[in-house]
Order: sequence, then C-alpha cells, then structure tokens
Amino acid sequence: MKSFIAIIALISMGLFACNTADQSKKNLPVTNIDTTNFTKIQWQDSIVNFGSVNMGEKIQVVFKFKNIGDKPLILTNVRAGCGCTVPDYTKGAIAPGGEGVVTGEFDTNKAHPGEVHKNIFVTTNTQNGINHTLTFGGTIKETAPAN
Repeated sequence: MKSFIAIIALISMGLFACNTADQSKKNLPVTNIDTTNFTKIQWQDSIVNFGSVNMGEKIQVVFKFKNIGDKPLILTNVRAGCGCTVPDYTKGAIAPGGEGVVTGEFDTNKAHPGEVHKNIFVTTNTQNGINHTLTFGGTIKETAPAN
C-alpha cells in the first residue's frame, strides 16, 4: 500500500513539474530567432489621435507601415493592451517595398469618459526592433442619460 501511494505521489509531482515547465516557457523571451531573415519596417504613423467622441461609439484606428528592407516582413504577433480594443492586421508575408496596416476597433463602452490612451503591441521580424508599440487616444465625452 505504501509503495502504491509513493507511486501516485511521484506521478503527481511529475505531472505538476511538466505543467509548471510549460507555463514558465510562456514568459521566456524568444532567443532562437533567425536574424538572417530580418528586414526593416517603417511606420507611417505609430501614434493616432481620434479626437473627441461620444461614449458608446466604436472607433476604428489605422496604423500604416511599409517594408523598407530586402526580406519579407512578417507580423508574428499583434495584441491589444486591453479588452476594449480588437486588433487586426495584414496577414502573411509582405514583400520588400510592400505596405500593410494594423487596425484597432476601440469600443468606448468598455472604457471610461475623459482622456484615454491605449496601445497595440506588434511583434515583427525586423532589425530595427522586433517589438513595436502603437498608441492611440482621444477624449470620450459622457453622454447624457435618455429620459
């Protein structure tokens, strides 16, 4: 009976160790990047001001970029800094000289009235930095309650 309990304990520890190892890999920096296929990106606008809008509106922000390198440009990860923004982007490889966009649909119902500043984070295969932060903001006006 004691050996049975010991075996169960060892199996449980092994499963926990595997699960912990998998979780820790999520926070590690990427170190095995093929830098021979890096290119260069040029953002036409990395900061967008959407002005003043009413609470309840959805705003579409657009960030344009160009591949100014000599290898295909790939956006490997695009994520919003908060749950009020849904990002989208040009998928697939962008040829040298090609252009693309990163967009964000910002739902003001999920934010607060007043001045806001939000981010979209982009990871690319670029020599001039693999991590790029796109920023947008403006003012959300509180709407009067309907009677």
